[in-house]
Amino acid sequence: MSLGPWFRLGLGVALVALVLDQVTKWWIVHVYELPERGRVAVTPFFDLVMLWNPGISYGLLAQNTDFGRNVLIALAVVAAVVLTVWIARTHNRLLAISLGLIVGGAIGNAVDRAVYGAVADFISLHAYGYYWYVFNIADAAIAVGVIGLLYDTVAPGHKIDAKRSDSSSN
Repeated sequence: MSLGPWFRLGLGVALVALVLDQVTKWWIVHVYELPERGRVAVTPFFDLVMLWNPGISYGLLAQNTDFGRNVLIALAVVAAVVLTVWIARTHNRLLAISLGLIVGGAIGNAVDRAVYGAVADFISLHAYGYYWYVFNIADAAIAVGVIGLLYDTVAPGHKIDAKRSDSSSN
């Protein structure tokens, strides 16, 4: 299998997302000791609060057994492998970046499940009495990656321009 022109970029984005996620979680848990501090107001709309999520997004599919956690870890690894193959085959920079963000986020949350038994969430955004769900850097990377995939799918002219730049570089 030959690697597409954006493979290195996609993997680099995945690595950056993974490292940022794991460094922030390590700092929050072991240096800042957020679990012992409780809720910390940073700004009027942003708090740090420790939440251990045994499931996936929004706490869905909570898994409190080793088997359940291992299934979620395995699914994340399979998804990361499939998406990495997709990165290797793409000729689209936005697609490679978006997929890289999703891969890095998926691996970051899988590492948490393996190390802590649950995903470390700590970012709480709120305004006017409405609280968004508590999340982490991996979750943000996945969300931005999905937005990039959606944009790539629906943006008119985006793919035409990408094809023109690919053919002009040959």
